Amino acid sequence: MRDLKIPEQRHPEKAHRPDNAQPRKPDWIRVKAPTSDGYRKTRDIMREHKLVTVCEEAGCPNAGECWSQGHATMMIMGDICTRGCTFCNIATGKPQTLDAFEPGRVADAVQKLGLNHVVITSVDRDDLEDGGAEHFAQTIRAIRHRSPGTTIEILTPDFLKCAPEVLEVVVAARPDVFNHNLETVPGLYPGVRPGARYFHSLRLLQRVKELDPTMFTKSGIMVGLGEDRQSVHQVMEDMRAADIDFLTIGQYLQPTPKHHAVDRFVTPEEFAAYEKAAYGKGFLMVSATPLTRSSYHAGDDFARLRENRLKKLGRA
Repeated sequence: MRDLKIPEQRHPEKAHRPDNAQPRKPDWIRVKAPTSDGYRKTRDIMREHKLVTVCEEAGCPNAGECWSQGHATMMIMGDICTRGCTFCNIATGKPQTLDAFEPGRVADAVQKLGLNHVVITSVDRDDLEDGGAEHFAQTIRAIRHRSPGTTIEILTPDFLKCAPEVLEVVVAARPDVFNHNLETVPGLYPGVRPGARYFHSLRLLQRVKELDPTMFTKSGIMVGLGEDRQSVHQVMEDMRAADIDFLTIGQYLQPTPKHHAVDRFVTPEEFAAYEKAAYGKGFLMVSATPLTRSSYHAGDDFARLRENRLKKLGRA
């Protein structure tokens, strides 16, 4: 039986990689260990419903803060991914069969947590013909049924090995926000995101807008992987050409010595400059800080995203 707590079994594809030094984090990156009652309550609801969270699987630095407020990003379709991205701490290998009861359990947990906004993500499931598109749609519908007032944000895989029509299945379920992360600049894809294709991911988000122009689209990248400022600005231009509404930029943090090395820690001042530049390029919403993650403060950000669209329409 595979033990995902053992690094060599969690990441067999990384076991023989040379170790990369893990540099000491600067002061602006450090966060407190989670201890609050709210954190424990969220954790207990997740355990009770046998749900996986990307907060734990990816080792997110914001888990303590988010869980203390009852916010958790639920990860559907298991905890084993068919891809082996060098930045990611989620286990790699052959996943288990889909759990038909999972959408209902997710919806029940959303109701018990009393969430106004929920983020649902997943592992990559290249083993499934539709990449898990129908499972996403079922989960969205189950949440709508149990918690009709909850807004739903999804963070999907790229559906690279599927028929183009599978995207229509997800969009037809009408999530409020469709997020798919580009993760890094195109020049770093071979070393950071092998198995993915930059322009395929970009086109996926563009197609969401073509299928439903009213749906908010969102994408994010990490910095500190070896990119330069010019390439980040080019990604912003590419995203705006694909009509993406919301951009997140955060600092890459190395989960283990076997993962991709941190090239450098980008300063808060540089993040502020990226945010200003992104708003200048026309994004409705931008979150660019060292600790920004795709779903960090997602509920508050969604409210601002809606507000910003209304302001823009009012000026049109």
